[in-house]
Amino acid sequence: MDIGSRIKKYREEQNISQEELALKIFVSRQTISNWETDKSYPDIKSLIMLSNIFNVSLDNFIKKDIEEMRKIIDSKKIKEFNVMSYVFLVEMLVLIISAYPLFKLLDFIGFIIWISLYIISFGTARVIERFKKENNIQTYKEIIAFIDGKKLTYEETQQEIGKRMYQKIILAFVTGIITFIVCLIMMFIMKKF
Repeated sequence: MDIGSRIKKYREEQNISQEELALKIFVSRQTISNWETDKSYPDIKSLIMLSNIFNVSLDNFIKKDIEEMRKIIDSKKIKEFNVMSYVFLVEMLVLIISAYPLFKLLDFIGFIIWISLYIISFGTARVIERFKKENNIQTYKEIIAFIDGKKLTYEETQQEIGKRMYQKIILAFVTGIITFIVCLIMMFIMKKF
């Protein structure tokens, strides 16, 4: 973020020392120095006062920093979403792979362990769904755009909103089929042993 360099630039253009600027906005000279060296960031009240002193609109004064903050926040959200997705994938694989050994070898205790793993996976799925709802990413196109750090146009967003219900129905149907197939395979394997 380059708010510090802009403060220094505007201050020097007006031939104001750090001490004089500090007096005008009721902070210490050290605070001005910290802002200019990006050791700290001015609060909103100070930003307003600085924009008035430098005769620059607040929007122009902080616009680049706001854009950079948005990118940082967006990249953190994307990383968070990717981590949650990978954790959920691993949990689902563990559920599928561990079902037979747990049921066959540990009987009732294995069933309790498997149910516990299922509850944990269900909790992760709920967290992911809440995250998707908070960030308005429900359809596959919205999720892919989010992961790529892009935003859909208004028209694309409206189209995706129309698809949400159909995709949820299809997802539920496919999940049911996969679950049924896994259960059949597990029954077949259990009968063999």
